[in-house]
Amino acid sequence: MSKPFTVNTSRFDPYKSYAFLVYFGTSTTPVAAVSKVMGLKRSSDVIEYKEAGNAITVKGLGRTKYEPITLERGITHDTDFESWANAAQVLDKGAAQTSLKHLRQSLRIELLNEERQPVLRFNVHRCWVSEYQALPDLDAGGNAVAIEHIKIENEGWERDLTLTEPPELQR
Repeated sequence: MSKPFTVNTSRFDPYKSYAFLVYFGTSTTPVAAVSKVMGLKRSSDVIEYKEAGNAITVKGLGRTKYEPITLERGITHDTDFESWANAAQVLDKGAAQTSLKHLRQSLRIELLNEERQPVLRFNVHRCWVSEYQALPDLDAGGNAVAIEHIKIENEGWERDLTLTEPPELQR
């Protein structure tokens, strides 16, 4: 039998990937209609070197890089994506003092179980928008939903280990 998950020790099947919430900054309200989160990924450079008298190449840990995170959602009247993306654009024009606080934000991503309770939480640090797509390709003959997306650069993320199992699921 496999090792049980840490949040719910009686659970052996994986969580579904379609139930999640995304929060910008310290907001207690999730960002509206996010349908996809891509790229919570990090990698570290490998530094190879030889030690005197040792025929084996030794590998050491180099710099860690955090990949950009992409958020997608159907286009709505909510302006969270656009406002954050515009903070970088305003900075580029040189009139930024009021937008500096909006340029870099934290991001919180929560995975939910079937009962819509958070079971995993990741905190992403010092995020800013490097790419914003306001409209997809428009096609009058298509039947797809209009999607907007932002690509978010970040300076690291970590799993929030303070998240504990909901009381009703504890044994």
